[in-house]
Amino acid sequence: MPDLKEILKNVHRLEIKSKRLSSHVFAGEYHSAFKGRGMSFKEVREYSPGDDIRFIDWNVSARFGHPFSKVFEEERSLTMMLLLDMSASNHMGSFQKTKRDLMAEIAAVLAFSAISNNDKVGAMLFTDKVEAYIAPAKGKEHVLYLIRRILSFEAASKGTDALPALRLLQQTMKQTTITFLLSDFYMQGYQKAMKATAIKHDCIAIHLFDKMEMEMPAKTLIPLQDAESGEIRWLDTHQPHFKKLWPMHFASITNALKEQILFSGWDYLRFRTDHDYVPALQQFFLKRIKKF
Repeated sequence: MPDLKEILKNVHRLEIKSKRLSSHVFAGEYHSAFKGRGMSFKEVREYSPGDDIRFIDWNVSARFGHPFSKVFEEERSLTMMLLLDMSASNHMGSFQKTKRDLMAEIAAVLAFSAISNNDKVGAMLFTDKVEAYIAPAKGKEHVLYLIRRILSFEAASKGTDALPALRLLQQTMKQTTITFLLSDFYMQGYQKAMKATAIKHDCIAIHLFDKMEMEMPAKTLIPLQDAESGEIRWLDTHQPHFKKLWPMHFASITNALKEQILFSGWDYLRFRTDHDYVPALQQFFLKRIKKF
């Protein structure tokens, strides 16, 4: 069982850092990046030059004999859902942070950014099943509760499968959500569900990885244990050019993953445990502002 004092200490640390980032570094950018992603019908008014013809109300226009446009307004409150992969492979970390540490930190930053915009935040903690569901709510106390759950969470299963979490999201979230899926993506068979989810929801995949996964020491035998199955395989790195070929192999796999995720209609971000994620996340927000 995780030490309670250590958990509370880490919650406080994440609160300070996350609030600073959401208030100063990402101030206004989160709102602008997702502005207009949730729209609700407001009224019908007479068509004006420059109105989008896609929003013409043909029934009302036919009744009055001239065109009328539907008017929409931005929903004042959106909902963010965090789908967090808590499987055993995310305990890996060759430096000061594990993938799970990085996941908790990014989740905290996103959650504080959301509540600063008066949005709701919810979460699903999953392995090969949904092990915990935290219903969306507003406010600082809710976010602190969410962070505590992430930091203290002990999974019942070691495996990974995003399918149950994606299906539960589709079943429970009737309105459009901003959905972040944080994982190392050591899983199969989730692409179809991701594509279905992206039809209704605004989806972003965050791929987490460690330096050790892309850089292996050469000229040695390395025992590699699958954290989820427990299987051990020995990797022989004596082959010529291994140090060059392994990063190329890793790049090939991750680029294929990126293509699959983008094809599914999701945005894609990739963060490394020993690198600062803040510039890339800020750039992502700015890119979305320009896009929309």
